[in-house]
Amino acid sequence: MKVSEELSEKVKAAPKKPGIYQYYDKDGKLLYVGKAKSLKSRVASYFNSDSGKSGRIRLLVSKIRDVKYILTDSEMDALLLENNLIKTHQPRYNVMLKDDKTYPWIVIKNEAFPRIFSTRRKFNDGSTYYGPYPNVKGMHALLQLIRELFQIRTCALDLRAQKLEQAKYKVCLEYHIGKCAGPCQLLQTSVQYEETLRVVRLLLEGKNFSLIQSLKKQMQSFATDHAFEDAQRCKELILALEQFRTKSMVVADHAQDFDVCYIEKNNQLSWVSFLVIREGSIVNTYATRIEDPLDEPLEVLYQNIIPQLRTHFSSQAKEVVVGISEDVQLYDVKVVFPKIGEKKQLLEMAQNNVKHAQLQARKQAMNASTTVQNSSMQAVLELQTALGLSVAPRHIECFDNSNLQGTNAVSACVVFKEGVPSKADYRHFNVKTVEGPDDFKTMKEVVGRRYKRLKEEGQQLPDLVIIDGGKGQLGAAMEAIEELGLQHELRLVGLAKRLEEIYKPGFSKSLILSRRSLALKLVQQLRDEAHRFGLSHHRDKRSKSALTTQLDQIKGLGPKTITLLFNDFKTLSKMKAAGQENVAKKIGAAKAQLLFEYFHQE
Repeated sequence: MKVSEELSEKVKAAPKKPGIYQYYDKDGKLLYVGKAKSLKSRVASYFNSDSGKSGRIRLLVSKIRDVKYILTDSEMDALLLENNLIKTHQPRYNVMLKDDKTYPWIVIKNEAFPRIFSTRRKFNDGSTYYGPYPNVKGMHALLQLIRELFQIRTCALDLRAQKLEQAKYKVCLEYHIGKCAGPCQLLQTSVQYEETLRVVRLLLEGKNFSLIQSLKKQMQSFATDHAFEDAQRCKELILALEQFRTKSMVVADHAQDFDVCYIEKNNQLSWVSFLVIREGSIVNTYATRIEDPLDEPLEVLYQNIIPQLRTHFSSQAKEVVVGISEDVQLYDVKVVFPKIGEKKQLLEMAQNNVKHAQLQARKQAMNASTTVQNSSMQAVLELQTALGLSVAPRHIECFDNSNLQGTNAVSACVVFKEGVPSKADYRHFNVKTVEGPDDFKTMKEVVGRRYKRLKEEGQQLPDLVIIDGGKGQLGAAMEAIEELGLQHELRLVGLAKRLEEIYKPGFSKSLILSRRSLALKLVQQLRDEAHRFGLSHHRDKRSKSALTTQLDQIKGLGPKTITLLFNDFKTLSKMKAAGQENVAKKIGAAKAQLLFEYFHQE
């Protein structure tokens, strides 16, 4: 593929050093971030012959207009910087986790005397988030355990120091039943509250074993000091935590912290499963799709996805178990590919999680498709009954006209099959024979052109044709149909906008469908879609016409040049803002000078 001279020079100027390369499109938007041991050879590989490159990479290259470099001391530094840039900018062509907002988090709010609660929205507000939790029931059980064991406030009062000094708050029922220590009346200090939160954080991080050991030491200390009530409280916490831990899946004999990542490529879809192991127990599992725009090799997927997952789960584990024997480079993390033992079994569990996630996704897609199909076909059958049609209108076409004060008149035809849009069959019509704003003649022309062509080509005719308009537009359409001799093969109705009335040829009275009927909703959807489709084409045509009309005034600019300008800059304002130098790159210095003089004439 041909590239601009400026871009070609930047590619040739790439240094033979490790670092980061960034690709940008014509609008300056970041497309892709990559790392390389040698920037020169890596970047040049994108712009060599297209042979052997995937269609996705060729598409990326076709959009590149600029490249920038950041040098690093080593390939490992480049890897770290690459991950940071991807996380910050989320370029379109980099490997990314699918954005899944369905799983909740547990948040420790960034506020005075922080609350702890579940949320499905994660904000960059300084709060601490734990999760996400695919097992929502398990998350609620964990929250319930925290509220039973620890005195954490649940109210939404503003407990900043200046508010507490005003002494306007009173303790509530939670205090009286022992669920809150009363920080609203300074019955509990912030230091005491933070100590409670420290213990809660250990629990949320899956540090159950460490927490239990710490509580046992504390219980012994209380007993030695004859603080038997405090010792009993510790004992109750220990029993509750041990019971909770037994419900967790213990997978390792040793109190180890590590993560498990398994990725599976299936044609153009990639899936990932991630297990969070803390102190030998599984504290979280996660499986989701991966966006892989460039169909990257498996080792690249691991290298790019693991840092995202570790950030997602705030993981500080120093070891990651992976399902690939190839070298996977990660910053400050040990990568392990086990062949036997407990970690191998965990990999197999992660693989099973991927299979399960794939199966669930297929079931959901099938159920959604079936629901839509059933609802759509029910609407089709209701419409057949309401209009008294001999056959179900499985193939419906709808026409709408668009013009502005009689200019740039266009018509649109949208097609629904089985009650859903068939966008590949949509058609635009530029009106050819009608002068001025004559909606009736316009409708006759486009309907006639449409079905004359279908008749000549022997294509299947629709079961129902809807004309957006009242009796006049319907009558004009029928004239076209009769001239073609198709009045016995096509069924036409008109839809009046004001009262949503349906007119049938030969009937003086209109038909009004129930506001709650699926049939009316289907007809409205057809009408609205035809209006949207026609209006978008009309706007494009009007914009191009206005631009062309103005540029035609400039002597020395021919139709080809005007078309080139329109395709590149879309509007006069963008053309003017681009500046003479940038315009000259497209149409030459002499013509750019003519355009510049036109823009700046007094």
